Amino acid sequence: MFPFGICKESMDSVISVSGLRKSFGAAEAVKDVSFEVHKGEIFGLLGPNGAGKTTTIRIILDLFKPDAGHAHILGGPMTEAKKPRIGYLPEERGLYRDLKLEDCLVYLAELKGVPRDVARKRALAYFERFDLVEHRRKKVNDLSKGMQQKAQLIATLLHQPDVLIIDEPFSGLDPVNTRLAQELLIEERRRGTTLIMSTHQMHQVEEMCDRIVLIHQGRSVLYGGVDEIRRSHAENAVRLVARGDIPALPGVTDGGLKGNTRTLRLAPGLSPQTVLQQLAGTPGLLIESFELALPTMDDIFVSVVGGNGSTARAAD
Repeated sequence: MFPFGICKESMDSVISVSGLRKSFGAAEAVKDVSFEVHKGEIFGLLGPNGAGKTTTIRIILDLFKPDAGHAHILGGPMTEAKKPRIGYLPEERGLYRDLKLEDCLVYLAELKGVPRDVARKRALAYFERFDLVEHRRKKVNDLSKGMQQKAQLIATLLHQPDVLIIDEPFSGLDPVNTRLAQELLIEERRRGTTLIMSTHQMHQVEEMCDRIVLIHQGRSVLYGGVDEIRRSHAENAVRLVARGDIPALPGVTDGGLKGNTRTLRLAPGLSPQTVLQQLAGTPGLLIESFELALPTMDDIFVSVVGGNGSTARAAD
């Protein structure tokens, strides 16, 4: 049974996880996880350390067998024929450290069925994009942490998979390369690729993800669209930037100033539109911006997991 009213696999479902359970000895890593990932979306797989995210990913990839439930991908259980259509970026680097970078990536692409000359041509295009051309003859072990992360991402994309499962894709990247990686992943979505992204960087979730599932203590506890979830957790409040004195209004409490943005908390039943109309009619007050005070995904994450996000378990 899917959570939150989802009861069957959707027609556009690329990944379908239902009632997943998995234990390692006495440690129950996954207790009840369910979600769907739709074709061509970026889906966030979120949760504190030890929540069961990595175990769930490994079950989807058929690296672990579930004790109960199922994880379907590309229309059913994993098969050997589906594996070349999937790209997996683990949090732990998995490149051959004693091979030269270009040889390593070409070899991995060949394992996925890409001809060698095609793999070299694609690799060179990625090297140019990520400023790795002059490093392509270096051994992987001699590259910096950030370079190795870029190489790992290239290895995941080189065979042009239909599904990408990426775990902490921006780890070790500086802001410039983070932006490059972000743009590359968004381009993959435009190409029709389906992405699952597991990350602790909630601002990346807000910027990139269409929908998310939040796993806590082995269970799905939050599931849906990012905007929908932020709105459902919002207080009745607004943020505004204005020049001039903001008058006292019935049912409105000053929530304080942060930078040049002021928060106003509204009494139950008082609509933001009413407040905006009242402020717009105030002589000498120029409103430069006015918006609902939506919580960040960071705020929601902490609220839902109850501040226990750093609690590690025996198996993730």
